[in-house]
Amino acid sequence: MKKFWLIFTQTVTVSLAVVFVVQMFHPELLAPRERVVEVKQASPKQETNITGSYRLAAHRAMPSVVNIFTSKETQSNNDPRLNDPILRHFFGEQQDEPPQRENSLGSGVIVSPQGLILTNHHVVETADEIEVALADGRTLPAKVVGTDPETDLAVIKVDANNLPSIVFGRSDQLSVGDVVLAIGNPFGVGQTVTQGIVSALGRNHLGINTFENFIQTDAPINPGNSGGALVDIEGHLVGVNSAIYSRSGGSMGIGFAIPVSLAQQVMEQIVRQGGVTRGWIGVEAQDITPELAESFKLQAAEGALIAGVLRGGPADKAGVKPGDILAEINGKKVQDTSGMLTLISALKPGSSAVIKVMRNGAEKSLTATIGRRPKPEAIQQN
Repeated sequence: MKKFWLIFTQTVTVSLAVVFVVQMFHPELLAPRERVVEVKQASPKQETNITGSYRLAAHRAMPSVVNIFTSKETQSNNDPRLNDPILRHFFGEQQDEPPQRENSLGSGVIVSPQGLILTNHHVVETADEIEVALADGRTLPAKVVGTDPETDLAVIKVDANNLPSIVFGRSDQLSVGDVVLAIGNPFGVGQTVTQGIVSALGRNHLGINTFENFIQTDAPINPGNSGGALVDIEGHLVGVNSAIYSRSGGSMGIGFAIPVSLAQQVMEQIVRQGGVTRGWIGVEAQDITPELAESFKLQAAEGALIAGVLRGGPADKAGVKPGDILAEINGKKVQDTSGMLTLISALKPGSSAVIKVMRNGAEKSLTATIGRRPKPEAIQQN
């Protein structure tokens, strides 16, 4: 029994010594083993377009899209009775309230590294103060370079350099079904990217602007997106988001953007001369309906029916008369009143244009000296 006890104590002593040595030099051998779950890990993503993703387009365009915050001073109490000193005595001087500031928001697109930003006219038209929030977090004051109410476009400028300007695409190469992204600041939540397709091209007669040639898209566009970018899958600018059709105030899948080709023409004129100069002949016209085409014995419902001619205007001097059907301008066919406006506005004031009209079933060519289109205010007054 004594011998067995001696063997047991020696074994325990040796075991403890072994454990002590292992603990000193290889403690990991005594640590409890954790159960490891093996998963399949995707390899790092490369900077290329991934099927079904538009991350590169968004990455290229987002730094060039800005948030625009505007404010204007409004008189909160417009009661005309307070202008009468007698009534003021009864109503009390305390009825006067200090002016209030009304805030609104929109979006814009940086078009030059020197701080030029393209946006909508209605975003900045009544603003006393304009602030631009850049994608890098900076907030800068901005001033209006010029606006064009008839296309709802405006150019503003911030005092900064080396800004990330967007690359202009080709809106004339768009087709129905092409994927597009709308980038802006809807409802003031911050910069947002939405995706859709081109639903239609050349939308006009909507009563939104004088000159309409909209890109229609189902990419969600909401209040605050106005002036933001519509880009293709390469991140190139193809349109300026401008309006939506909505019964609720939010997106219903019908949004409209101004083609970048038109936006660039307007922008260049604004930057060069502070405004847009368009041709004008002084006529009031209406579209040819199938009924009118039949009554005038036309082969197709094309052209613009001259409903009125401004006395002493370019068309009047050229011999255009009410009842004429304007068919061509400098050899270019007139499809409707919208097309007529576009063709005439593109002509340089002071230049001559050959106008072909249909009168009493016969063609007649007239030469008109193009005038300068009056400002919208002047047109409304007349």
